[in-house]
Amino acid sequence: MKDKITKQKLDKYFDLTNRALEKVKKNIIKGREKDAKEIIEMVSNYLSDARHFEQKGEIVDAFAALNYAHGWLDSGVRLGVFDVNDEKLFTIK
Repeated sequence: MKDKITKQKLDKYFDLTNRALEKVKKNIIKGREKDAKEIIEMVSNYLSDARHFEQKGEIVDAFAALNYAHGWLDSGVRLGVFDVNDEKLFTIK
């Protein structure tokens, strides 16, 4: 069923968010380093939380933490903290 959070779906979003995080780390807008550091720290914390929840079998909470992590990345892109142009990893329109 499409409305189920499966291990495969969770793995897909862990991969997506980790790839997006690595991309933004390499594309910080000059002068926005302080903002970038804060966003990257929040994303890292949410990814850590997601792994913690996954290990405890709390899949819904893990998926929620992943969505928060990616939301921080998308916000950083939209606010001009990161210079990326990848519609598969980010909401840029």
